[in-house]
Amino acid sequence: MHKLVSKLLIYSNLGEDSILTNLSGIFKSWEKGVDEKEEIIARIYKEIKRILDISTAYGFDTNLWHNYLTFLLISNENSFSLTCERTGASEDGTVNYLAKQDFRIFKALFDFDFGPIERALGIDCFTTICSYKAVAKRERVYNRNVSEKVRELSLKIAAAEGEEEIFRLVTDHYKRYGVGLFGVNRAFRIRRNGAGGRLDFVPINNADSIRLDDLVGYKIQKEQLVTNTRAFVEGKAANNVLLYGDSGTGKSTSVRAVLNEYYDKGLRMIEIYKHQFRDLSDVIAQIKDRNYFFIIFIDDLSFEEHEVEYKFLKAVIEGGVESRPDNILIYATSNRRHLIKETWNDRNDMEFNGEIHRSDTMEEKLSLSARFGVLINYSIPNRQEYHEIVEALAAKQGIKMERDKLLLAANTWELRHGGVSGRTAQQFINYLEGEQDTNG
Repeated sequence: MHKLVSKLLIYSNLGEDSILTNLSGIFKSWEKGVDEKEEIIARIYKEIKRILDISTAYGFDTNLWHNYLTFLLISNENSFSLTCERTGASEDGTVNYLAKQDFRIFKALFDFDFGPIERALGIDCFTTICSYKAVAKRERVYNRNVSEKVRELSLKIAAAEGEEEIFRLVTDHYKRYGVGLFGVNRAFRIRRNGAGGRLDFVPINNADSIRLDDLVGYKIQKEQLVTNTRAFVEGKAANNVLLYGDSGTGKSTSVRAVLNEYYDKGLRMIEIYKHQFRDLSDVIAQIKDRNYFFIIFIDDLSFEEHEVEYKFLKAVIEGGVESRPDNILIYATSNRRHLIKETWNDRNDMEFNGEIHRSDTMEEKLSLSARFGVLINYSIPNRQEYHEIVEALAAKQGIKMERDKLLLAANTWELRHGGVSGRTAQQFINYLEGEQDTNG
């Protein structure tokens, strides 16, 4: 194995602690008889566990070795894969020849015979992961789209007759879905490694699988959101969006649903928090040249009077020296129509408490929400709408209950749990589902 891995060129940037790099080193140690049998086994088991962890996170199944190698191919950001993402594979060029050499090596790794080392060490872990049956999971536990794409491509590579076919399969995948973290995941958070350290994108593997059709009610609001998002992923003019209104009405859920609707069109989401607004410029710098459409999502956006982070957000949305890239929009949710807390003193120019032109302060605060081109209001449902939501959710979850009894119980539930809302309805249905499961 180490002889194969050492010959990789374009895909040689695996990282010093990658599973393939480590396994290559283990096989080299075994062939040379450098380490004791028990130590070799322990090192192998460590890497097998890492393969299992990745497989669990992304929902891989059947042949985990093939899945892992495929995941490595579609995750590796290099000059060749990034070019293919943006423009597709060129018809000729030296880089194609070099890429095909690497694909020939990956095909050899796909077909690698683990039998000799397993017999020598008395283990069967490689055989086990090459014929694996995963435990059934709820859909939202992992990103089903990633799992399906990796497993589909894995089967095609395994059946490919040579590097020419693999070249076509992999480059088509790059062009269609992209490469790296952005290629296989749909939603991310950001993490700064220490003060002044590197900004990393952390995949959200348990992203909600909800679709717009699953959301009951709010037809006009959903149409507004879809119209803007569809224009965005089609390369047309689109606006930043502020979804505001009562809590529990489905603002955040609507954003997650629209992400799922347009994931296959290249839509991705990066969720950031208020304390991270200073990093917005770095976030934009890293994603502006990628072949995706990014929603920077800010949930539950609001500012107290003393907080100044809104200034960073204002500069990014509109008004900075550098214009916002065409592949980035900001979607935010808030319980406030005006995002920054305002006092009566803000409206009084005659207050003698340190600032002469208090109305200027008020205008600065109000101008933030005005920088969102689309404002969508989500208000609490009326009683009838609440009942419609309950009935729809009950039908979806297979709750068997007479309509009158169901609605009476729903009314009782909302009186004890914060009033009518989509969230209250969902909590009620979750309760009924739990009761149903408990009682058999």
